[in-house]
Formats: sequence, structure tokens, C-alpha cells
Amino acid sequence: MRVALFLTCVNDTLYPDTGRAVVKLLNRLGVEVDFPAAQTCCGQPHYNTGYRREAEPLATHYADTFGPGLAAGDYDAIITPSGSCAAMVRELYPRMGERARAEGRGTALATTLAPVVPKTYELTEFLVDVLKVTDVGAYYPHKVTYHPTCHGLRSLGLGDRPTQLLSKVKGLELAELPGAAECCGFGGTFAVKNADVSSAMGADKVRNAESTGADVLCAADNSCLMHIGGTMTRLNVGMRPVHIAEILAGTEEEPLS
Repeated sequence: MRVALFLTCVNDTLYPDTGRAVVKLLNRLGVEVDFPAAQTCCGQPHYNTGYRREAEPLATHYADTFGPGLAAGDYDAIITPSGSCAAMVRELYPRMGERARAEGRGTALATTLAPVVPKTYELTEFLVDVLKVTDVGAYYPHKVTYHPTCHGLRSLGLGDRPTQLLSKVKGLELAELPGAAECCGFGGTFAVKNADVSSAMGADKVRNAESTGADVLCAADNSCLMHIGGTMTRLNVGMRPVHIAEILAGTEEEPLS
């Protein structure tokens, strides 16, 4: 199987180790991973702040970068370690195409975006639903609690896929997070426009995580982990945020700290 890695802007700029972990993990499972260098933003920040027409060229570029007809051949899937960016493609790209049609601009946008929508997967759903694996041979000797991010929980419906994977990691003790389904307060530009509310929500999430006695708070989206991690630092909490890909990539021969 040959897949493309859509790393996302946040990971490319701030968390490249997450991308390396995805490649390491998938290679270990026999998946060939390509990284199309032309990839850019999926358009989510623009779309979510009301610049929906301005997001269309970015969506078109995503389709051109990852879609069929490439010189290197078609990909079996497009994998991203970000629930929010996967949700942008799967949930909002079809809406963009429908909006263009409803505005009398034809079906060209919908036709362009259609091939990449069903092929785009968040990492954990690709592992569980496509590769049909929950034990990835990982080793991570820490107590971990899992935060299901809003896009993963509500838009993608990831359910217990991430915890299925975590429960099979050797050495890992999984602690249930109180109020797990509550938003951490990030919400992209929500954290900027509603800073006080966002900070209060982040503090609630961190206090709940701290109550589990876990060493690590894990999630499938680094944008939320960035917000939670910043809150942990401000509250001087002895926990650290870690992306699930980095946990699943660790082995006894090459453990990740």
C-alpha cells in the first residue's frame, strides 16, 4: 500500500517529530509513505473565519497535490495526524463544492475536490479501519490519559479507535479522563477572539487531566495539544502533552521518552 502524508501547517512548522513518527509507524506496518512537497494549508483557518471563497484555491491545491493523475501515480490513501484538518477535507470540502454550485458557479469545484475527500483519513481511523490493526507493536512505559479533540470526536466520529490503539501499547497504563468530551478551549481563532473563555476551558481540561495522575496527556491533534500544553506550563503542572503518533511509533528497541 502506498499513501501520502498530509502533515498540516501546524505540524510542519512546530511539530515535525509528529510527522516523523507517522512515517516510522506506517513503515513498520509495511506501508510506503510519500510526502508531496507541494502541499500547503488545507484552507481551514480561512474557512472557519468566514473567508470561504478565499479558502477555495487552497482546497483546489490540496486536490491537485494529492489527487489522481499524478506523475508518480495515485495514492491509496491520504493520511494526516490531525483530526481537524481531516475533518476540513471530509466534511467541509463537499460543502464548498455545493456552495459554488448553489451560487451558480457550476460543478467544477465539486468535481475537483471529490476524488480526495473519501481518501483522506485521520491516522487512527486509517490504522483501525483500513489496516485493521490495533496492536502496532508499540512500547511506551508511562501512564497516559487521552483527550478526544472536538473535530475527531464530533466531525469524524473517531469514537474509541484511539483508545483501542493505546490500550494495546506495551507498558502503557491508560487512565480515563474526566470530562473527556468537553472542548479544551482552543478552537483555532476562538482562542484568540475569546481568550478569557478559552483559558478557563483549558484550565478545566488540565485540572481534569491532572486528577488522573497520568504523566502524559495524549491527543490526535497538535493544535489542541499546543493549547493544553501552554496551559500546563502556566499552571506549573507536572504533565506533558504528546501526540498519539509519537506514542504509537515507540518500540522497546527505540523507545520514545
